[in-house]
Amino acid sequence: MIETGAGPMPAYTETLPRVAASARCARRMVRLALDVWGLPEVQEAAELVVSELLANAVLHARRDSVRVTVTRLGEGRVRVAVVDLSRDRPAVRAADAGEESGRGLDIVETLSCGRWGVDPMPWGKRVWAELGQEARPDE
Repeated sequence: MIETGAGPMPAYTETLPRVAASARCARRMVRLALDVWGLPEVQEAAELVVSELLANAVLHARRDSVRVTVTRLGEGRVRVAVVDLSRDRPAVRAADAGEESGRGLDIVETLSCGRWGVDPMPWGKRVWAELGQEARPDE
């Protein structure tokens, strides 16, 4: 469980090596969580988002590990996050047509409908994206 301002939320979390091969483990953890919570409609998007966030951490962070979390926010909504030990904030940039990288945050922004962000932490940052149904006014 993750404690939020709205009370404890169910979550799965795992510390992984900061290597590209960890994306497979992160996608598997996200898939497991969404299977348990009965949320197959966000599975593909959530797996892609966690892959992109992890790829950014692998390329730009420091230290040897990252923390991956998927949290159920409510009916049909989840938050996928990657915590790394770098304080450098990721930035959306326009990639040239011939570039093989540089589109990850564009993908995250599109899949999360703009519901993503960066939380600074004393030792680094948490980059997160929310997926699924829009929040209702009464939530």
